Amino acid sequence: MTKRVLDGAGLPYIVVDLATNPHAVDAVKQLGYASAPVVVVGAASWSGFRPDRIKAVATARATVPATSTDELGTDSWE
Repeated sequence: MTKRVLDGAGLPYIVVDLATNPHAVDAVKQLGYASAPVVVVGAASWSGFRPDRIKAVATARATVPATSTDELGTDSWE
């Protein structure tokens, strides 16, 4: 569901497979999450299906330039 809503909002994303990426697992644990999906956008993050948060990101993306990388080591906007 999360990917579908991201697609519908026109937001690009990178899927990080926690089963094959130990660094990402550590990052998710450090964020305090125990379930997937975990969505990380810059300094903001959340776990689970949150269409309200996706809408907020889409709105912010239209007005705020992307900066640096997120906690998973990926560019949040690419």
